[in-house]
Amino acid sequence: MANSQTPKIIVYTHPDCAYSAAIKWDYDHQGIEYTEIDISVAPESIADLEKLTGGDHTTPVVVNGDKVSIGFNGIG
Repeated sequence: MANSQTPKIIVYTHPDCAYSAAIKWDYDHQGIEYTEIDISVAPESIADLEKLTGGDHTTPVVVNGDKVSIGFNGIG
């Protein structure tokens, strides 16, 4: 269980993105807790995604505290 000192991980995903599926599988198997935002279900989140990616609709995007990572293992 996460405590108040553990950064909350947010993962922006899309169901047609194999890298989104891969990062979720990896996190699930490592026991890493995260909140998923599927932009196909929550299109209102696309504006937030664009801010993080410089205007792209690239997924997955992981926000872990102040750190933003685009893609999975450097791919995506």
